[in-house]
Amino acid sequence: MQKEENVLKLNGTVVKLIPKGEFEVKLENGHTIVAHVSGKIRMNFIRILVGDKVSIEISPYDPTRGRIVYRF
Repeated sequence: MQKEENVLKLNGTVVKLIPKGEFEVKLENGHTIVAHVSGKIRMNFIRILVGDKVSIEISPYDPTRGRIVYRF
């Protein structure tokens, strides 16, 4: 099984910045999760600020944490 088959992709808005490069993101369904930035976003120096709309991948094993993969 590939890794990408197991993830949930959702959209949300960054609500709060947390130290260590993590963000608190409010999803469209109302839930709030903690997410970190993916390597491609970090490598291309894309800045993420409060209020930005982002796309997130969430692991089915821990639905309270995710990875930001795209900034709209």
